[in-house]
Amino acid sequence: MKQYFIISALVLGVCTASAQNFTRQDTLRGSITPEREWWDLNYYDLNVKIEPDKKYISGHNVVRYKVLNAAKVLQIDLQQPMQIASVTQDGQPLEVTSEGNAHFITLKKEQVPGEFNTIEIHFSGYPREAVRAPWDGGFSWKEDTKGNPFVATSCQGLGASVWWPNKDHMYDEVDSMRIRATVPKNLMDVSNGKLESVEEEVDFKTYNWFVANPINNYGVNVNIGNYVHFGEKYEGEKGTLEVDYYVLPENLEKAKEQFKQTPMMLKAFEHWFGPYPFYEDGFKLVEVPYLGMEHQSSVTYGNQYTNGYLGQDLSGSGWGLKFDFIIIHEAGHEWFANNITYKDIADMWIHEGFTAYSENLYLDYHYGPKAASEYVVGTRNNIQNDRPIIGTYGVNQEGSGDMYYKGANMLHTLRQLIEDDELWRQILRGLNAEFYHKTVTTQQIEDYISEKTNKDLSAFFNQYLRTTMIPMFEYQQEGSSITYRYVDIVEDFDMPIRVFVDGKEQWLFPNAEWKTETLQGNELIFDPNFYIETKKI
Repeated sequence: MKQYFIISALVLGVCTASAQNFTRQDTLRGSITPEREWWDLNYYDLNVKIEPDKKYISGHNVVRYKVLNAAKVLQIDLQQPMQIASVTQDGQPLEVTSEGNAHFITLKKEQVPGEFNTIEIHFSGYPREAVRAPWDGGFSWKEDTKGNPFVATSCQGLGASVWWPNKDHMYDEVDSMRIRATVPKNLMDVSNGKLESVEEEVDFKTYNWFVANPINNYGVNVNIGNYVHFGEKYEGEKGTLEVDYYVLPENLEKAKEQFKQTPMMLKAFEHWFGPYPFYEDGFKLVEVPYLGMEHQSSVTYGNQYTNGYLGQDLSGSGWGLKFDFIIIHEAGHEWFANNITYKDIADMWIHEGFTAYSENLYLDYHYGPKAASEYVVGTRNNIQNDRPIIGTYGVNQEGSGDMYYKGANMLHTLRQLIEDDELWRQILRGLNAEFYHKTVTTQQIEDYISEKTNKDLSAFFNQYLRTTMIPMFEYQQEGSSITYRYVDIVEDFDMPIRVFVDGKEQWLFPNAEWKTETLQGNELIFDPNFYIETKKI
């Protein structure tokens, strides 16, 4: 079970705890460069032809943008070995200067603030092949059991520019986009959004998908296979949601049974987080030849039609086998990752911490608080506390893989401090309303929660997000007298904890100084819902 979290730390290239030497390429990839800052994404029209027999793709991307400030040089990203063939604006060829994976386009046309312009980028090549998707991203060129091509993309952290040219920084999401994927005529492409049309040629078909909502780059995907389709309609908070499933024919009956968890997921998450954020684009589960990923409105699935994580309970509590990990976790990202999106990957915990927490909220909704508590507390065994869960800003580096279940346990602890489950629910729903279809920073999330709880939570977040220390509650007890304090804490950390004394609830208020008080009895039991460690001296 540890393996998953070790792998998770490698999913997006998490670095070791030793000092990292960042390069100019890291900065060009991970920062808001001057060549990115002056223009705002509005629309992509991505056209791509995929030839599985050659492992080759080609196409063009039309990028529409709004001019924020007058400038002449625009940065587009495309990773080697993919190549940009040409760039034009208003039919005029433009000069392109490349520096590794960053390509600087010199514009001829005057860029007038407030106006919208487009560039058209033609590209082709043999994109990086994923060795072990989704942890090592790129194209997965596989075959199904019948020998048909079974192809998919995954690129979180690595970047969408591993296969198509775009503004590859998370701070600026495109408002809407079109994806036109041309594939061999005996296959189907499933991408994001709604399918508008299929165009047939002699040997190929082009599937035209339209995404009506803002979408982050890594959420864009193509999935190509000999798919069969079934679906249903879900009556949710914003009306009727179209739910579609695309699976291989041999797995159709298993999928019809396993995917019954989808409306259960939607019911639980709309309760806790608010309406599904992409009604206009529908919700899809798409079978792929790897484990899965949270591609917006096109969630990919490869969990072998089993509950748990490939049949394993990551919590060791038994509750992890009550749900299909990939359906619940990856769909949870529709709220935290695709609706609320980090500006900088250093804040990736916003995606993974809240979504790991969504697993126990799913259990809470369907099985009750005890199940939820036992599950999330059980996941602490996977936490390594190797590095802080916030990474380094501006260089495309995320924090520790502990962002998953350390993040979840932090949020579970916070729920205890609030002592008002309806307020907590309204905070979670409020986050998804306040930051609807927006990119955010950790500070914005912290400030929102502090404001709504009317608590100064800065030390709390500093403790769990920015250090590897778990608060240690040291105490001495003689009968009903207890002397206690916290060690291994940041400045001003004074989180109260709930204990049970002779079965009765009592609150203690530790900080860095020794305190002595009288308990309401002798038998002391610490509430396990608080993510702390205890040491009797």
